[in-house]
Amino acid sequence: MRAWLRFLRQSDDSEDREAAAAPAVPGVRVEVQGLNKFFGPKHVLRDLTLTVEAGETFVIFGPSGCGKSVLLKHITGLLVPDAGRILVDGEEFRAGTGGHRFRMAMVFQSSALFNSLSVGENVGLWLKEHRICGPSEIARIVAEKLALVGLAGTERSRPAELSGGMRKRVAIARALAIDPQLILYDEPTAGLDPVLTEQIGGVIADLKTLRITAIVVTHDLNLAATVADRLGMIHEGRLIETGTPAQVWATANPVVRSFLNTQMKIPGR
Repeated sequence: MRAWLRFLRQSDDSEDREAAAAPAVPGVRVEVQGLNKFFGPKHVLRDLTLTVEAGETFVIFGPSGCGKSVLLKHITGLLVPDAGRILVDGEEFRAGTGGHRFRMAMVFQSSALFNSLSVGENVGLWLKEHRICGPSEIARIVAEKLALVGLAGTERSRPAELSGGMRKRVAIARALAIDPQLILYDEPTAGLDPVLTEQIGGVIADLKTLRITAIVVTHDLNLAATVADRLGMIHEGRLIETGTPAQVWATANPVVRSFLNTQMKIPGR
């Protein structure tokens, strides 16, 4: 919850009201260049370099503790690199400096919904807090985004009344409410059963038609196969493989091959 509040404050610094109310536009290009991060003596990210093209859905996968979520927190600005930089549409992104000309939203692993608010109030929170538009327009946007994730008519429900999969979809709708050009997902299917996981994968795949740049961190390779245009595997803080799902499934890299074989049945094998 604190992370979501920090993210709201960061958004306030980096986006003006008129831009946030504008229709969605194609996504932004994200470049991670030579990223390094230490936590004490532990070298978590090691010269990590990655490019995600505008409008692309890129999935980052790898074993627990490899640095996936740490990378995502650098892209959001919640962490500052010890070395390296992040460019968005060719301009260096520095958290907290303001003046950024793109809109970014994040779907947290825990969903991070406010239980004291209704579903509609959760989805429209950023719009209301920043006085982007009036109540009737907020209601229209909320209804539109909830319909996009298959939750039309749930505005008056409370998060506690919803299943885990529905809460995840509310969190996605809330992210969509600011018409982001970049949306980040941190383990969007964590804790869900296979049926709900498939539903969330379908929602993320359907949203690709909006042409928003999406970066998805997951350990779930079935989800990755459903939503990814390209994937990248991180191992011991390094990006060791990138490609389309077909290219990655066919890799000869023994580290990637071993991880894939333990996590899922590879198509055609």
